[in-house]
Amino acid sequence: MKKVISLAWLLCLAVSLFAQLENSPIPADDIVERHTMQENRPLPYPPLRESDILWEKRVWRVIDTREKMNLPFRYPPRPLFAILAEGVEKGQLTAYSVEDDQFRMPLDVSDVNRMLYQVDTVPVYNIDDGTEEYQIVESNINMEDIKRYRLKEVWYFDSRNSTLKVRILGIAPLKEEYDDNGNFKYERPLFWLYYPHCRELLSHEQAPNPFNDNALTSWEDLFEMRFFSSYIMKASNLRDARLEDYLSGVDLLLESERIGQEIFNFEHDLWQY
Repeated sequence: MKKVISLAWLLCLAVSLFAQLENSPIPADDIVERHTMQENRPLPYPPLRESDILWEKRVWRVIDTREKMNLPFRYPPRPLFAILAEGVEKGQLTAYSVEDDQFRMPLDVSDVNRMLYQVDTVPVYNIDDGTEEYQIVESNINMEDIKRYRLKEVWYFDSRNSTLKVRILGIAPLKEEYDDNGNFKYERPLFWLYYPHCRELLSHEQAPNPFNDNALTSWEDLFEMRFFSSYIMKASNLRDARLEDYLSGVDLLLESERIGQEIFNFEHDLWQY
């Protein structure tokens, strides 16, 4: 009789402990509750009239995430590409076709999912009967294949405020493609995102800071403060040509730097002459 009572008591104790564990809140991986990033909002762009634009230059840049300054773009727990892809899947962002970079052909979420998830058929060996079967396996895109991003931006001189300014128009992740032997073939943009529509989402996502984990810098702040390293791959020209179409090696890098310096010198030369 005593054994039955003891077993019943242990059973009740186990059920009680299980209920407590089930109802207990999940512990936070932090020392305080943080709400600043969720409540953050991007600052609206100042009003701009067409007549205020005295001078304008369109520039396409490439951000290489393997550079030391750009390592936050590859932060393993949550890289930038994961944020953008999640935003597209949830319908928060609209992806546009790479047929051109003018944001004229929006893509369906299903089209983007086909880029992000690869379906393949793999052979599976059955140990019991020694036969080989084929199964359909779905795999996510390898984040390590997204090493660079392409930016489209507009530099302009605001005559109303007499300042040289820049606005990012679009961002496109670039994916590396390999053959069956693992040899690199080429790099292609997956889709374009209209950056002004991304600002709200990026303002709620904290960008990693290597110097201070408590420095609440959002991804929107990082782009607006231009806290990244990049190089120019194209500037608006009469032939609509990229630098690599007529330059290579050191000449290409020097031309990229020359265009960047020419943009910054415009404001100085305007005041000087």
